[in-house]
Amino acid sequence: MICVGILGQSMFYLQLLKILKNQSAEDVSLFGFICGFIAALSWSAYGFTIGDKPLLITSVIGSIGSFLVIAAILVHG
Repeated sequence: MICVGILGQSMFYLQLLKILKNQSAEDVSLFGFICGFIAALSWSAYGFTIGDKPLLITSVIGSIGSFLVIAAILVHG
């Protein structure tokens, strides 16, 4: 379950790599990644509350990834 969850969250890191490689976030939606960050953060809180380790781990990875993408959009946007 953790492997599948991490694979699903890899989209954030792939987008981050593309932004950093191109030094541009011209066609990347800041609003979309803010929504993704809020969703991942919510799932992190839920996973912590119910004690679900796979959910917590994968959602924290997604929260960090989406936050990094938001930071990259603000720097390179």
